[in-house]
Amino acid sequence: MPEGKDNHQQAVEHHESAAKHYQDAAYHHREAAKHYKAGNHEKAAYHAHMAHGHHLHADGHAAEAAKHVLGMMRPPQ
Repeated sequence: MPEGKDNHQQAVEHHESAAKHYQDAAYHHREAAKHYKAGNHEKAAYHAHMAHGHHLHADGHAAEAAKHVLGMMRPPQ
């Protein structure tokens, strides 16, 4: 993130990014289930892998958001 953004703005951006990645992960989980049900294991595996990647990115953004929120709670030194 560019320097100069305050903790509030950075927290907002990380929370929004986390939410987007969680939504994308949910989409890929649904697609994987649909393909497994149809017996198309190659496509199901692809979507399961994509879901996992989005989940990892979402967790990273959520962790960064928490750091910025904690930064807002600490008194300046």
